[in-house]
Amino acid sequence: MKLKKLIYVSMFATIMGVLGMMPPIFIGISPVPITLQSLGVMLAGSVLGARFGAKYAALSQILFLSLVIAGLPLLSGGRGGIGVLVGPSAGYLLGYVAGAFVIGWFAYRLKEGKFMRLLLINLFGGIFVVYLFGIPIQAFMMNISLVEGMLTSLVFLPGDITKVVVASILAVKLMNVAPFRKEVSA
Repeated sequence: MKLKKLIYVSMFATIMGVLGMMPPIFIGISPVPITLQSLGVMLAGSVLGARFGAKYAALSQILFLSLVIAGLPLLSGGRGGIGVLVGPSAGYLLGYVAGAFVIGWFAYRLKEGKFMRLLLINLFGGIFVVYLFGIPIQAFMMNISLVEGMLTSLVFLPGDITKVVVASILAVKLMNVAPFRKEVSA
């Protein structure tokens, strides 16, 4: 991996850690908190994936989760350590990697950063894919049915849709800034 790509992967892992400094919002019906870190997943996929490809977007999330598992308190609320992989949030954390990869895969194929396309890509990868991993594991850990898990997760949708819009706007802006602009070969 070239040094430039390694720096960008590290930068987006750092963004995830910074977003984790915002305190979590716990709701009464789920032990899974509302955090800003899914915004970082969407940004990594949209910007890093568009620039270098999906694997680099996913690598930023793998690096972030590796640091969390190693014990750094980078998750919202200062959580960290291997124990996060056996809680109700574990599926969402694993979904971060898959979501960033999917967003990055689609974003890499965009000719230019169009807001509506990125919005749809972030909706799919940042919500659907992350929920695809998160809801079944949350339901299992909470000992509830999959349908109950889906209903419980509906409370996250308004905030996640807001994060999709913010991530899409920021990604379009960042894609037009020199360090993130795709290199076009002549």
